[in-house]
Amino acid sequence: MVSKLSAFYLPVYVVQVYGLTWDIFLLPMGWETYGGKFVYLTFINMIIQTVYFGLCVANDFCGTNVRPSDKGQRCRLQRWRDNFLATVVFPVGMFVVLTFWGIYAVDRELVYPKELDKIIPSWLNHIMHTTILPFLLIDKFLVYHQYPSRKIGFATLLSLALLYLSWILWVAFYANIWVYPILKVLNPHQKAVFIMAMLVFFMCLYLLGEFINKTFWGKERNHLQAQKKKSS
Repeated sequence: MVSKLSAFYLPVYVVQVYGLTWDIFLLPMGWETYGGKFVYLTFINMIIQTVYFGLCVANDFCGTNVRPSDKGQRCRLQRWRDNFLATVVFPVGMFVVLTFWGIYAVDRELVYPKELDKIIPSWLNHIMHTTILPFLLIDKFLVYHQYPSRKIGFATLLSLALLYLSWILWVAFYANIWVYPILKVLNPHQKAVFIMAMLVFFMCLYLLGEFINKTFWGKERNHLQAQKKKSS
């Protein structure tokens, strides 16, 4: 049965699909170099967000939105949605928004050179780097998401972060292309510190998502903990 959540998820999904389609087919730059647009975390994140909100739409139509207080069982689709949000969607999405605008505020040439304003429409830039934040926060507010154990959450997130790091380092080694200009201007010691700081930042964003979930849905988490104690 379709819930009222579709009034939020469907428009967001349409926005994400439209932005991603424009980026792939109507924005010519980015495909000509080694790895194409798949070297950019922003592009990967657009795919992640589109898949996630598509999953939310699918779950709203044919899945469940069970909370611990409902004493029901989450369907497989809901479990996938919750784990995907906790370990990938929220931390990666927030990382893209906060690091982009943080570096942009210091020196935009390091992350988004001014000549890109003539190529990338401002609305598309905001879909890539801005609207993710309010969409994810609204989602957190509207829907209860059951987080996995912190051990599993950290392991999944750090595995993906290290996989992406290995990918961009390979691109730098093989094709002599630094995906992000800021990495090109840093010396090796500074690169190492910067990368470690970003990995720590990823972990902090996971904890932030967990904290926001707890703040919005504290009573549901208490119900879940009580259920676990009874079953143990």
